[in-house]
Amino acid sequence: MQRKATPMIEIENLGKSFTLHNQGGATIRVMDGASLSVAAGECVALTGQSGAGKSTLMRMVYGNYLADAGSVRVGGVELVGAEPRDVLALRRETLGYVSQFLRVVPRVPTREVVAEPLLALGTPRDTALVRARELLTRLRIPEALWGLSPTTFSGGEQQRVNIARGFAHTYPALLLDEPTASLDAANRETVLSLIDEAKARGAAIIGIFHDEAARTRVADREIDVARFTPGLAA
Repeated sequence: MQRKATPMIEIENLGKSFTLHNQGGATIRVMDGASLSVAAGECVALTGQSGAGKSTLMRMVYGNYLADAGSVRVGGVELVGAEPRDVLALRRETLGYVSQFLRVVPRVPTREVVAEPLLALGTPRDTALVRARELLTRLRIPEALWGLSPTTFSGGEQQRVNIARGFAHTYPALLLDEPTASLDAANRETVLSLIDEAKARGAAIIGIFHDEAARTRVADREIDVARFTPGLAA
């Protein structure tokens, strides 16, 4: 009998509360019992109404939010309760995150911003910059802008730089937060192709896609996060 492969991303009974210090210390339970797994080469889309907890769940997987209960394992590494250095190592080597917003150090050239994940892994500089140029070209960032800081770019250009940076390294696991939002048809198609390529090489992906057509194309399964949200679960 063939043994079932261990999922790349495993979430079990994850819970989260927020304490409102400016409202007398009131506590709000925003997630309870969240469980799902994602295999290599699979894309799982998080769905649910606004406020259901899609972004909260993704941020807990990335380690930006601390979980109150449960377990998050990525590539066999437990994130809940992990030391900061272990979380940073996982982000550097295994778990990529493409958010809607670009946060970079001002005055760093765009080609360096995109190449940085590879440089952090010790990739030769020339190789990293070649990959950066390839992605910037595919995402239609004019070459004249590559030497400028993306902090001066339009919102759409910054989003495409962020996508290029997120796909520079071949992360075994990826988190995608609205990667096709506000893109024109040509760049939207490029991003969907990058997702298809990541799946083909075995990346496990969790994504939020409000673009229904994009979600239908790349997602193998959908998970309604509302079922893990107190007050919204059916």
